[in-house]
Formats: sequence, structure tokens, C-alpha cells
Amino acid sequence: MPYRYFRLLIAFVFLCFSASAQTNFKTKYNNSSIFTGIEVGSKGVKMSVVEIGKNAQSSGAFNILKDTSVNTDFISFTTATFQATLDGLYSFYQTATKDYKIAPRKVFTVLSSGVKTQAAKDGKNEWIANLIDSFRTRIREPQRAVEVVDVYKEAYLSHLGIVPESRRYTTFLLDIGSGNTKGGFFPGNSLQKFYLFQLTWGTKTVANAAEKRVEGDKSLANYKKQLTRVLVGAENDEIIYAVNSSGVYPVSDNIAFSGGIAWATATLIDPELIDNAVITVSFEEVERFCTKLYENYEALSSKFLASNINSPTQREAVLKETARVHKVFDQRSLMAGAGLLLKIMRQFASVYETKQFYLVKNGQVGWISAYVEESIQSK
Repeated sequence: MPYRYFRLLIAFVFLCFSASAQTNFKTKYNNSSIFTGIEVGSKGVKMSVVEIGKNAQSSGAFNILKDTSVNTDFISFTTATFQATLDGLYSFYQTATKDYKIAPRKVFTVLSSGVKTQAAKDGKNEWIANLIDSFRTRIREPQRAVEVVDVYKEAYLSHLGIVPESRRYTTFLLDIGSGNTKGGFFPGNSLQKFYLFQLTWGTKTVANAAEKRVEGDKSLANYKKQLTRVLVGAENDEIIYAVNSSGVYPVSDNIAFSGGIAWATATLIDPELIDNAVITVSFEEVERFCTKLYENYEALSSKFLASNINSPTQREAVLKETARVHKVFDQRSLMAGAGLLLKIMRQFASVYETKQFYLVKNGQVGWISAYVEESIQSK
């Protein structure tokens, strides 16, 4: 084959691949746009590719096209975790801009409030600055916006992006992240004021605190004992006061939880509702789930949960999604996150008996729609 024809063939294959990558996503809305949010959190780096329809905040019209993450444990603040985080951030940015052909202006890069809180607590703020500078240098975009989101803004954006407008003023949202828990509600029928709720505890910080206490005995039984002590301390030191002073009663009828552990708990508790973005739960259901995590973890395996599904199509979906849960969370991190969720629910249940609890599965990308709309309006 003459060299010039070989080059034409290679070019043709490349163009076909590029077109395929660009049109690989199955969109569901008319007149929608595709955006990417890349977030450095306490646990690692997350990338979400989201189709956002018109008036997404009022209609809830956003569709998750791609959702992936890599665990890098940035808040350990070691050379190895710094490099892993930088590599993950760069890799996701390249995937979004090169493979998916998403314009850089439609790719938003942020560091979570959990990272900011932990860095301030450990006196490691320079690690954040170094990460941002290194990322900008590596992608050759010295002016790239990389916002370090504070707790207030993250909670505010999460509420706007996750809670539909029809329930905007009757829902108290709590996002349980890896490094902290934040949330709140809008008192009065206005966006002018947002009441912030926050805890310094998240799934990762609870798990880390329990692991530090196990010392020589690495058994699951000892981990559970130490986890219980950590959670009791968190409850007595922060959770009880935070809930009692939250001001949620009688304003909000619904208590909604988002974040990775909310998605994981919802998926494993009700696998048959795999297509539901939000499920309702009771305190007792989550309590039984926490017990099962320790006493009968095998019953939460992907294979076991899927075996109870009759539809082959739905069974395959359950296998895939529950496997994703177990890839993100191991048994101990599930125990830590679900334990924290239960402690928070317990205080709301004891103080406000009539409240309805919800677990939001797609909360991890909700902030993107609000961030996008805010960015557009500010221009």
C-alpha cells in the first residue's frame, strides 16, 4: 500500500473515532448542552459529564452521561497522594476535552469544601495552591479557573442543583461528603437567604478516625467498636447541637440526603428501584442496613441482590450499579458513611417525628447544573 494511501486510511480511522467519541452520548433533551464537572474531593477526583436541559434548576432537567472517579486520598497530604490527584485531574480533563470533544469553557474544575476544611485544619493550604498551579501548568492553561469552593457555596449550589423548584422551600438538604457534611434550606419563599448546616465529619474522616484507633487489632469487630466510639463522639460533640439549632422545624417537611453514601445506601437498600433518582427511607430501614453491613455483608453483594430481580434487563442493571457501589466503597467505608447517616437521621427523627427522609442518588452531579447556570448569569 503506497504511503500516502496509508496516511489517508489512518486519517479516516481517526476522524471516524473522533466522530464516534463526540456522538457516543445518548442525550434525552431537546436544545440541551453537555458540560463536565471535575471535582477534587477528600477521597479522590470525580468527573461527571452531564446533559443539562433548558431551565434545569426549575425542571430538574439534567441527565448523567458519564460518572467516574479515582480514589487518590488527597487529604492525606503526601507526595504520593498529591501526584495521584494531579494525574487524575489531568487525565479527566484530557478525557473531557480530547476524547469527548467538550469545549474547555464547558469544563468546570473545582476543589471541594471538604478539602479546604481539612487543609486549613492541618495547616496544608499550600498543597491546594501547588495542586492548582501544577494542573494549570500541565494543561498549559495558566488562566484556567479552579475554584476552591467554601462550605456555604457548595451547600447553596447543591440545593439549587438537586432539589426541584416545586420542593425548593420545603426541603432541608444535607450532603454527606468524604470530608464534611454540609447543607441547609431556604427560609421563606426566597433565594435571598440560605440557612447553612455543617458538620466537620464526612464518610472519609469518620473512617480515618476509626482506623487510627484500631492500633494492633485490625479485626472487623475491633473496627466496629472504634467506629462506634468515633460516631458517639461526633454525635455528642456536633450532631445533636447542629440539628437542634438548625431551625428546620417547622419550615421543612422533607429531609433529603445526598452524597456518595446516600447513593450507595439507596442502591443497596432498594436495588429493585435502580432507576429511581430518589427513594424514601425510614430511620428503621437505615438502622437495619447498618446492622447487615456488619453481620451479613454477603447479603449485600451484587450477585445476591441481583438474584432477587426477575427481569433480565433490570437484573443486569442491578449487577452493574451495585458493583459500582462496591468499587467505590469497601465494607468499612460503608459502615462509616452509613453510621454517620444514621446518627444524623436519629437526631432529626427524635426531634421532628413527622419529617420524611429521602436519599438522592444523583446528588454528586447536581452542583454542576447550578454552577453552570450561575456562571452563565454572571457573564
